[in-house]
Amino acid sequence: MTGNVVSRRYAKALFAIGAAKGEADQKTYGEQLIALSDSMTASPEAMGFFRNPSFSAEEKKAVLIQLVDKISVDPMVKNFCELLADKGRVEMVPAVASDYKAMLDVVSGVISGELITVSELNEERKSAIQSNLEKQAGKKLELSFATDKDILGGIVLKIGDKVMDASLKAQLQILKENIKRGE
Repeated sequence: MTGNVVSRRYAKALFAIGAAKGEADQKTYGEQLIALSDSMTASPEAMGFFRNPSFSAEEKKAVLIQLVDKISVDPMVKNFCELLADKGRVEMVPAVASDYKAMLDVVSGVISGELITVSELNEERKSAIQSNLEKQAGKKLELSFATDKDILGGIVLKIGDKVMDASLKAQLQILKENIKRGE
């Protein structure tokens, strides 16, 4: 929980700076922070290095700066990353990037969701479902698709903090509970 609060505070600070500079800069900061986060999480060794307390903050900062220079980010994002390194919070870059993206999504009216089915859907079906859900929500929807054989049939839709479980597994569980209660 503490990590979430701390990462949200850092994300909020950079987000406010981006807002003061303009919408384009705010979006750029987010994209660059996400790119840095992706490069860090793509390598488990890198995240292990950043989480390892036996390496000094200066060593971690040097490696982070190399990553930042490789991606070639805005000077503001570079300064922000150096601040994280100075505070010993380099390993929080992915969490900060995630929080920053969530803030960008709120401002731009985008909501994220996940649709889980038993089997893989074709692209035509995916786009039809997504456009239908966007019409119902009245907002742009970033929908990811996943499969899970355990749901037996139907769908599970997660949007934000809401979950609509219309899976066969859930229906059978409800039926089982009703039978136990004698209904």
